Amino acid sequence: MGPANSGDSRRPRPADPIQDPIPDMYGSQLLADPGGILIFAVLTAFVAGLMRGFAGFGSAMLMAPIFAVLMSPAHMVPIVVSLELPMGAMLFLGARRQVEWRYVVPLSGIAMLAMPLGIWLLVSVETDVMTKAISTVVLVFVGVLALGWRYRGPRPLPLTLGIGALSGAMMATSSVGGPPVLLYMLAAEHPARKIRANIVGYFFLTTFMLFALVLAASPTAVAAVVDAAVLLPVILLGSWLGSRLAGKAADRLYRRIAYVFLTGAAIFGLLG
Repeated sequence: MGPANSGDSRRPRPADPIQDPIPDMYGSQLLADPGGILIFAVLTAFVAGLMRGFAGFGSAMLMAPIFAVLMSPAHMVPIVVSLELPMGAMLFLGARRQVEWRYVVPLSGIAMLAMPLGIWLLVSVETDVMTKAISTVVLVFVGVLALGWRYRGPRPLPLTLGIGALSGAMMATSSVGGPPVLLYMLAAEHPARKIRANIVGYFFLTTFMLFALVLAASPTAVAAVVDAAVLLPVILLGSWLGSRLAGKAADRLYRRIAYVFLTGAAIFGLLG
């Protein structure tokens, strides 16, 4: 028989630099490059855990822009979500009795409904554009926190639902959905303990849902779980060390340190 026809459908599809940033889509990207990406990812995860335990927030915002440059946004999102879920579950176990479910459930529900839009954007927008968008969101949020701005306006239901939808879409697109909801919840007329419990409850519900959606939709689901498993002990160790250090420094000091880390990660994503 002669050579196969050039139009043979069995011929391997050429790699697309946007849709296929790494040739082996189903293999671990970290273990495939132990001397390069793995080292940077481990260092990033450790610092993210350290900051989470030290400042109480920001691990996803630190990892997202750096991992997006190291691997790609499409691979970064399931990894970050897989790492955030066990940490969020541990916090939820301690805060579940204080969660104001009548407030958290509708906010979480509308966020979940908006997540498919975020996933569509994640797979549709070019990698470079998405990486810079994620980095810009982190940089703007750090600026808002550093300036101490808080929303003091009315809180009608349409605004609440809009904040939830925006957060859900951002979570699915970039794994960084915290800024709008955090700013909104911090403005509530509730004791600090109640606000913290509501934040923990919101992110537990939405991250659990996002974990299922992203892994079901992602062509790199298996690789993402493997890579997250590699980094999980590192981020948990960093979180434990950070929580030990938190009691030895003033609140203002460790929050400033967190802002420096987040700013550095955002700049890395913008320039990477």
